[in-house]
Order: sequence, then structure tokens, then C-alpha cells
Amino acid sequence: MRFLAAFLSLILSFVALPALAQAPQPGAAAPAQPLPTTDLANVWLLDLSTGGRVAILLRPDVAPKMVERIKTLTRQHFYDGLIFHRVIDGFMAQGGDPKGDGTGGSQLPDVPAEFNYLPHVRGAVAAARAEKEDSANSQFYIVFQPRLQLDKKYTVFGRVMTGMNYVDTIERGEPPANPSRILHAYIASDNPPAYQAAPAQAVIPAALGDVTLPGAKPAKPMPAPVKKRSPRR
Repeated sequence: MRFLAAFLSLILSFVALPALAQAPQPGAAAPAQPLPTTDLANVWLLDLSTGGRVAILLRPDVAPKMVERIKTLTRQHFYDGLIFHRVIDGFMAQGGDPKGDGTGGSQLPDVPAEFNYLPHVRGAVAAARAEKEDSANSQFYIVFQPRLQLDKKYTVFGRVMTGMNYVDTIERGEPPANPSRILHAYIASDNPPAYQAAPAQAVIPAALGDVTLPGAKPAKPMPAPVKKRSPRR
């Protein structure tokens, strides 16, 4: 009986070895996860300044006009560099405005309303609009927490599949003091490059006083700025 127990223990130790070998080590970076879909023509990628890439599954089956608008503007690089100008904690992050204040849009005509059954759950992506129902254009928002009272009042056209953690860390504010931005936007089927973080901004040190290098001639003092007079009316 003891021999049988020892034999079974030996067998189980060999079975456990592969699992232990594959377990991630503490502090190791998580491997990149493949997209949970093969429909790359309907995956919208947003590279955010918050540190990573967000993959959004677009839904042309229920919002074909808005999805087509997103694809068109993305391929024009319209969204590259735009900020999230209105971010409400526990509600949503809104972006896609070239003016950065919520009043702008693209040069293309507004998109008709395509209200549908998709709910405003966490990760839902919908078209922002003015009071007029057919006034959606380029602006969109990503939902942090469910707001089902907005269902069938705004066009939901997609949902975040991966990278919601980067959405969660978008700077809050109306407007934010230091707004997060879209570094680049892509359609996955266009073979985009890997995510690249924004270059670090140079830190300008505080003034250290006048410094003269050995052998250098002393710099001439700069003239004081002159305030321009406003033209007479």
C-alpha cells in the first residue's frame, strides 16, 4: 500500500512539472494577447498616451454609417493626436474633437442616428452628438460604468475588447488639466505597427543664473519686450 502511494506521488510530480515551468515569474511582463476575433476589418485600434493599445470591435451590422465614418476618419489620420476633452469619473471619456473643446467635428456631413439595441455597458463605444439626433460626426465616448438610461438615445457602434485598463487611466476633468490623448488610430486589417509610447517631454530646468563658459564672450542683454498697440478703430 505504501509502495502504491509513493508511486502515485511520483507520477503526480511529473504531471505538475510542465505547469510549474509555464507559470509566469513574479515581475515578468505579461505576454501580448491576440485579438479575440478574426474580423480585423472591424477592429478599431486606439494607441493611447496612457500607456497602451485599446482594441474596439466595431458593429457595422447595427451602425453601418457610423462605423464607416470611423474607418474613413481613421484612415485619414484624423484622430491622431486628439485629446479626451471631457472625462467624467464613473461615466465616460469623450474625444474625437479637433478643437478639443467639444464643439468641433470633421469636414464630412453629420451622420444620421442609428439607435440600436446595444446597451451602454462598461466598454461600450458610442457616438457623441448635440441635441439634434442626426448630429453625430467625429466625436465618440467610451463608457466606464453602465448607463442604461442612455440606451436607444445615442448610437452605440462598438465595444472595447482589450485594453480597457488604458481607458480607465484617462485623465479626468471637464476639461482635464493634463488631458490624455490618442497617439494613433488604426484599423487592424491595415497592418498597423506595434504600439509606440509617446516620446518623453523634455524637462526645462529652473533658471540657474548667468553662466559664462571659459573663453566665451559675454552675451548682450536682450531688449525688453514691447507691447504692441492695438489698431485704431
